[in-house]
Amino acid sequence: MALAALDVYRDAVREHSVELRPEILARGEGALSPEPFLAARTVQESIDISSTHGPAVIVSSAGMATGGRDLHHLHRLLPDPRNAVVVVGFAAAGTRARDLVDGARTLKMFGEYVPVRAEIADVPHFSAHADAGQIIDWLRGALPPHTTYLVHGEPAASEALRDRIDRELGWTAVVPRSGEAVLVR
Repeated sequence: MALAALDVYRDAVREHSVELRPEILARGEGALSPEPFLAARTVQESIDISSTHGPAVIVSSAGMATGGRDLHHLHRLLPDPRNAVVVVGFAAAGTRARDLVDGARTLKMFGEYVPVRAEIADVPHFSAHADAGQIIDWLRGALPPHTTYLVHGEPAASEALRDRIDRELGWTAVVPRSGEAVLVR
């Protein structure tokens, strides 16, 4: 998905989109180049990365390390103390990424427990998610809905945002329970 987003930005540069900042347009496609990295778009290209030996940097938009090709890389890299895994962005509770950040000694992948001997570094401040203030500002520009459902985020943060939406916007906001069904009008 990240590479598809990169393609969208490259197209925008080629078309001189007015939505791009002038300094990006001035640098052209080179401003968005992943060089010197190999952009692995296919499963086979990702598998090929796993067969390389020696030092490497693997950048993956792994989300919370809950699935996808990145699990194969983690499976291979985590047992070796010479490796480092950097978790960038927010790692939600209940995910492998959070387990790594919290110091898990093993992770279950592909039906087996993998020892975690690699160094784990947590860089939580690069999350692509908006903060509460940004969400409130964005909502101010919308017509008030019948009900606002908060379905993504940690429970305490969701409840705090619900209260803030109620207090600042006067909207009905709800944090549904897991598995709860609601009628959306």
